[in-house]
Amino acid sequence: MNYYIEVIKKYTVFTGRARRAEYWMFFLFNFIIAFVLGIIEGILEMPGVLGVIYMLAVLIPGIAVSIRRLHDTDKSGWWILIGLIPLIGSIVLLIFMVSDSTPGENQFGANPKELSSEA
Repeated sequence: MNYYIEVIKKYTVFTGRARRAEYWMFFLFNFIIAFVLGIIEGILEMPGVLGVIYMLAVLIPGIAVSIRRLHDTDKSGWWILIGLIPLIGSIVLLIFMVSDSTPGENQFGANPKELSSEA
């Protein structure tokens, strides 16, 4: 839950790096929340209004954490656009997102994995 809240706090931070755990926990919580909202909408017979509002609310934080995750693998945030290519782009982006961090400092900052182990 801390990772999810941390991403929301960094709502428009497109610089720096994000660990795999931060990215994937944000993804997991979004999935769970969307699932629960879908159940609530089904019970209340709503046409998806709550889900659309929620997805719009987390759109910018989701893009920001994705860009920071790409930075962690030493890639430009512009690589996120490769996801627009049907099928192949999504696979390439998935590979980037599951890749391990670049060890040490890179052009986007210090490795957050190493910073958290020092604390």
